[in-house]
Amino acid sequence: MFTGIITDVGEILSINLDSGKIKISSKFDHNDIDIGASICCSGICLTVVERDKHENYSYFCFEVSQETISCSSVKFWKKNTKINLEKSLKFGDEVGGHLVTGHVDCLGKINSINKSKNSNVFKIKYPKEYKRYVASKGSICLDGISLTVNEVFNDFFTVNIIPHTEENTSWSKIREGDSINIEFDVLARYVARQLEERK
Repeated sequence: MFTGIITDVGEILSINLDSGKIKISSKFDHNDIDIGASICCSGICLTVVERDKHENYSYFCFEVSQETISCSSVKFWKKNTKINLEKSLKFGDEVGGHLVTGHVDCLGKINSINKSKNSNVFKIKYPKEYKRYVASKGSICLDGISLTVNEVFNDFFTVNIIPHTEENTSWSKIREGDSINIEFDVLARYVARQLEERK
């Protein structure tokens, strides 16, 4: 489990989608993360299969399945792509965002960015069959970041990104038309499931 609070922004050093092998640089201490540990990489829970240190940074290697590639933004990743990173929760850790599993539900697309002085409003287009999981002022995880939904419409919703979040995540590089990983709030899933059972 994760919280959606980004603690590092890594960079892809190498990626091979045929083999599913990805190497990502990080400021995390490689000695603190064991082989087999989970790291949330831009919203995707991946397992560390190799780790080491290279001069000023650590690096971690992951293997991703074709299923993960097909349903997430991994298919668009390239060398030097910025990746939001979060280590998995330990018992007793503070939950600063909301509980995030690292299982991507679908891809969204940045429809528009409305820039203002104190925050930018991002309009996110998403498959409307997931609308039952999205609520105004509810939680949502976008590329691994715990955010609050502003407004909800038929096939899009909006979120506000404050300067601190934008400057300290991969969203400093995001542009209109970019695809993002969406994980809907796990509590919303269970509520929707209960309501479906009552029908």
